[in-house]
Amino acid sequence: MQRFRNFLKNAKGATAIEYGLIAALIAVAAVTAMGSLGNQLKSTFSTVTSNMKAS
Repeated sequence: MQRFRNFLKNAKGATAIEYGLIAALIAVAAVTAMGSLGNQLKSTFSTVTSNMKAS
């Protein structure tokens, strides 16, 4: 019975899972933000290129 109580009190596994989920959420947010930033940079450089060709 004591082993069972100790097992229930052990929260290391749950904490590791929570940190893993937080890290995954941050990674998804970073990838999404970088994708959006990449599209904006592509548009900006395309505009600069076309303006330089027109000059």
